[in-house]
Amino acid sequence: MPELSGPRVSLFNWKVKQITTGASARFDGEKILPIPALPAATALQPAGLGPEINWQGVARRLAAHGVTLDLRFTPRRFAGGLANLNFLVLVNGTWAVLRRPPSGRLPPGAHDMAREHKILSRLWQALPLAPRSLHFCDDASVAGAPFHILEFRPGLIIRGDQLIGLPDTPETSRRLADLLVDTLVSIHSVDVTAIELDSLGHPEAFVERTSQRWIERARLAGTQSASKSVGAVAKWLQSKTAGISGAVTLLHNDFKLDNVVLDPRSFSAVGVLDWDMGTRGDPLLDLATLLSYWTEPGDPPCMHRLAQMPTAKPGFPSREAVALAYARRTGRSLGKFQVYRVLTVFKLGVVFHQLHALYRAGEINDPRYAQFGSLADEILEFAVDIANGRVF
Repeated sequence: MPELSGPRVSLFNWKVKQITTGASARFDGEKILPIPALPAATALQPAGLGPEINWQGVARRLAAHGVTLDLRFTPRRFAGGLANLNFLVLVNGTWAVLRRPPSGRLPPGAHDMAREHKILSRLWQALPLAPRSLHFCDDASVAGAPFHILEFRPGLIIRGDQLIGLPDTPETSRRLADLLVDTLVSIHSVDVTAIELDSLGHPEAFVERTSQRWIERARLAGTQSASKSVGAVAKWLQSKTAGISGAVTLLHNDFKLDNVVLDPRSFSAVGVLDWDMGTRGDPLLDLATLLSYWTEPGDPPCMHRLAQMPTAKPGFPSREAVALAYARRTGRSLGKFQVYRVLTVFKLGVVFHQLHALYRAGEINDPRYAQFGSLADEILEFAVDIANGRVF
């Protein structure tokens, strides 16, 4: 399993007692364990930001299951991200991540920590890029929501539309595009039966059911009344998704650049994060999801406001070129790919309406969310353009 530096430490090899502030840990009753240095180039929020969590209660829960949370280090929330809450924690002498859903109302099936734990407690055996999940707690009273503890993967994460941390050159852009296609092909090549994930999800009529589910989520989020494009796109999808049947593979279901951890020295991937929506289904939907975040220079303003990946920079190929590269690698047909494109852009617009609904309800006070309603409307209009064949 690749790492940026230093030996990999198994979190289950340390024999330690529960640690609270001011205490020290010992290895086999002999060696004092110092607090390791913070991982380099890791963007963390100041201690205390985010929802209030009873870390002493979390430590007691973990100790009861043989896992030690060292509270000499105050857990810190990672910077970046709009949904799940991720905290750097010190567990059994090494860095790990505590991951839980956001506060407030959650859409059905979203932010599923039990699903993510099921996937990541097995997937590392077949896909070394997947961090191993070490413990799952379904008791929401412990940390305010179900959570799990997983391996921390050090490295560089490119967030937004700038190449911060890498040379801003066309060659960098081309290498990142190739890496994304290669990584997606690797995910779709996993033998799920060998790692006992062959019961994951319900891949039958996957595209049609996904379409129906997001049309319903649009209704629940009030998107129908908020955006004039919703009804048109929903009707188009209902007429096009029936009977579509593709391959069945493991899906990440939210694959994009900021879910990939990079080694900037070798330009290789060292981790793939955020598996809470992982399932089995049609791999073209994963490809289309990646391309729903893929901004091109000539795109409408909403795609540039989205600012999810730096793909408008020189050197990045077009969405169509990426799709064709994936098709060459896998032998899969793109004959009906327009349907997948419309569905995933529609889904993206609905997600931003869901986030804006949480902001309007006062359940999230992040000022970034204030503009998500208008952004969602424009993304849904872009879905109409794709359905009408005006853009790939």
